[in-house]
Amino acid sequence: RWQKIFMIPLWSKMAVFWNKMFLTIIVLLIVLFLDAVREVRKYSAVHVNEKDANVNTNAFDHIQMKLFRSQRNLYLSGFSLFLWLVLRRTVTLLTQLAKGMASHAALETQVNDATEAAKKYMAENERLQEALSEKGSSKKKESAEATDEKLKKEVEHLKAELQKTSNALHKANNEVTAVKKQSEGLKREYDHLMKEYERLQ
Repeated sequence: RWQKIFMIPLWSKMAVFWNKMFLTIIVLLIVLFLDAVREVRKYSAVHVNEKDANVNTNAFDHIQMKLFRSQRNLYLSGFSLFLWLVLRRTVTLLTQLAKGMASHAALETQVNDATEAAKKYMAENERLQEALSEKGSSKKKESAEATDEKLKKEVEHLKAELQKTSNALHKANNEVTAVKKQSEGLKREYDHLMKEYERLQ
């Protein structure tokens, strides 16, 4: 489903600029985060100094309001930066998983086709062997033996192809399993971080 969504023409046009856009937003979020850190440190220091100096209540409330805003900006920019990175990783894993599943399905069809062809050739080989056993002439036997050898070579060739395709299918299964494990780990990490975010709120 996600692969179909990513294959929409609009996304394919945006994919050319995706890395540039991602890096631009990352830089922007880092700048906002650093600015928020600077503001928090600035107003925290001012807050301490003015509290010690016993300033009037309006100025103290104004400084506390500025401190609250800077802390709010710090949390927003920090979590936005983190969630943007998580979103990028999630999209990458979804794309890899979809490609792995597609290649897995293609390999399965190849294996099924090769198996059917091998069964067909083996049935034909058995039929020819039965026909050969019924015929008694030596010339026909020789030509039948040549045909039999040819068919045996074809069967061996098909068995080798079937083995290659089975190996490729096994490799694709391993890759899909690895990608699924990665996505499950990412989901657990995301859930943990959301709980941490709720706790911090």
